[in-house]
Amino acid sequence: MFLDNRQVAMDSALEALADSIDYFQDNLERLKPTLRDTLKPHYEQRANSLQALQELSRTHLDLLPRDADVERDDYLWLWSRLKSFVGNESQVVIGELLEQERVLMQALSTLFTHPLPDPLEPVIEECWKGCRSLIRELYALQKQKH
Repeated sequence: MFLDNRQVAMDSALEALADSIDYFQDNLERLKPTLRDTLKPHYEQRANSLQALQELSRTHLDLLPRDADVERDDYLWLWSRLKSFVGNESQVVIGELLEQERVLMQALSTLFTHPLPDPLEPVIEECWKGCRSLIRELYALQKQKH
């Protein structure tokens, strides 16, 4: 089945949301407990938003769930680990989380260029605001030099 541009944009946003959650969860042990506790509520909210968007996308856009790119995830995990050998592990993870947010913001921006069913709009706006909030938090943590 071919996807239209709106479905592709939604799929990209869903993938970026899922990737950011997966990356955070895969790297929990690399963060100091204080950092983990600070960031965890952001990702719990994101997981709720992802679930809601997946359900709404199925209902309103006929978009079926797609499989994750496991090889890409493995590559990103390995690359991040290698960077930790030459830098502060927490700072490396924070930098990677910021990059995940940039990817997500780009996907959400593209999604906002398409007309969307009314029930999707508030959830996407919540994701946007959550992303902006997390970026501010990550920048503040990055400046603290954990």
